[in-house]
Parts: sequence; C-alpha cells; structure tokens
Amino acid sequence: MLTFNRNYFALAILIFTVEVLIALFVHDDFVRPYLGDFLVVILMYCFIRSFLRLPVLTVAASVLCFASAIEALQFLNVVEKLGLQESKFARTVLGTSFSWLDLLTYAIGIVVVVWIEKRNSNPNRV
Repeated sequence: MLTFNRNYFALAILIFTVEVLIALFVHDDFVRPYLGDFLVVILMYCFIRSFLRLPVLTVAASVLCFASAIEALQFLNVVEKLGLQESKFARTVLGTSFSWLDLLTYAIGIVVVVWIEKRNSNPNRV
C-alpha cells in the first residue's frame, strides 16, 4: 500500500507550481477561481497516488469528498465562527466563500482524472 511513484509526484509538483503561479499572478474571473479549483483536486489526487497504491476510484472519491467537505465548511462560515477571519493561512486553506460552481469544478476535475486513468490503463487504446 505504501509506495513512491515518481510520475505522480512529478505531476503533483508541476500542478502545485501552476497553482502557485495562478495564485500569484492571475487575478481574473475564470482562471483563478475555476481552473484553480479544477486543478486542485487533480493535485490532491496525484499527491496521494505518489505515496499510496490504492484503487483509482477510492482515491478519486476520497479527494472529491474532501474538497466538497471544505466547500461545506465555507457554506457554514467556519472561518468566521472559529474567529480565524484575520488568519490569512486559515482563509487560504479553508476558503471563505461557498459556491455551487466550485463543487462542479471539483467534480469535473475528478471525472477527468478517472477518464485519464481508465484510458491509460486500457492496453488496447490507440
């Protein structure tokens, strides 16, 4: 179950770098909020698969549940309720604004992951 997969790890590092660049330099209404959310679930998936040999659907579903739980905490205004609104770290990690579209982008990201994994595992693909 414990392993190290350098391909998933390299992909996780690449996506993390893209996410940091988006956070630092992109301030628009599409790339930062939607592409960033799309990529973050793929980043989490790749990071987990870097160290754990688990079935694709198990990891994908776990990542989607985790991302959805964070979004639910945003819906419940947990940052404010815990008095952490002044903490940039808490605001960044937990987020501050709920959006149904965020849930959709997480789901799309996971669907893409599962599709790519299924496609890559098919020995008959062209």
